[in-house]
Amino acid sequence: MNPRIQSRLAELRQEYETGKAQLAASESRTEQLRMTLERIRGAIQVLEELAAEGE
Repeated sequence: MNPRIQSRLAELRQEYETGKAQLAASESRTEQLRMTLERIRGAIQVLEELAAEGE
């Protein structure tokens, strides 16, 4: 195979693997944020109910 083609192929494979790793990290962060928002929403709901009981 042409050395230039081999070199470019290796670069593209590395970029692909880097992209896959970044996507996995992004998806993990998205899930962590989703869970954090759910906890915050639950805390808001509890505090709103407590506030309503105190009125």
